[in-house]
Amino acid sequence: MRKVLFSLFLTLGLFGFSFAENKNVKITNEMIYQKLIDIDKRLTILETQFRDFKEETNKRFEQIDKRFEDINKRFEDINRRFEDINKRFDHFIQFLWIITGIFTTLTVFVIGFAYWDRRTIIKRAKDETLEELQKEEKLRELYQALKQLAKKDPELAKILKQFNIL
Repeated sequence: MRKVLFSLFLTLGLFGFSFAENKNVKITNEMIYQKLIDIDKRLTILETQFRDFKEETNKRFEQIDKRFEDINKRFEDINRRFEDINKRFDHFIQFLWIITGIFTTLTVFVIGFAYWDRRTIIKRAKDETLEELQKEEKLRELYQALKQLAKKDPELAKILKQFNIL
């Protein structure tokens, strides 16, 4: 209905201008109907063109939306890749901590073992040295006893002299 009224007012306006210019021209109903039909055809053509333009614009916007979706998917893929890299980096750091712990444990164990081993060897060396010293002390005492006995026994003194003990 709006179209018809708009067309009618437009036509009357156009005819009014042409009528004002040419007063001798007589306007008939057929002329008005013809003009209205022409205006309706033009309006139909404009509506068709506008609809086509609108559909084409919508298609373009849909294509742009698809491109944006593709870009979003690419960014999501990149984000996943970075997350994977972060996970790998976290695993690598965790692995380094494990290796550091193992190395520290081994180092403490080796140092502790070396300390224990040295202490044990030193203790054993002390004990063996004391035993040797005690044996030497017993030998000295025996030597002293033989010297004293050799003073009383000439035969023992002769034997000890043969072995350069006296």
